[in-house]
Amino acid sequence: MLITRWQAPLLPKAEQMNLILESEGLDPQHEVFKALDKIPEHRHPFGEVRLVISGELMVQVSGTQILLRAGDRLEIPASTRHSYQTHGSEDCHSFCAYRIA
Repeated sequence: MLITRWQAPLLPKAEQMNLILESEGLDPQHEVFKALDKIPEHRHPFGEVRLVISGELMVQVSGTQILLRAGDRLEIPASTRHSYQTHGSEDCHSFCAYRIA
């Protein structure tokens, strides 16, 4: 698991975040988690890259809990157990892409 926290005072726009992921050869999809949404524990046969656009997302990865905020990026290796839950009262918008190799 790799977490990259956004450190600059200004967040990039959603279009810029999308371009960052595309420049890495990824095919990002915009996903919205509604307030109070819970995505149960699951795993994928491929790596997952998630970049939060707005809102907050509580992530559990192999028993470790992490709060992601706007600009934060999470990379989850293939076959790693993880779950999601929105944090706070607003929806969480993010880009999600899969790393096949």
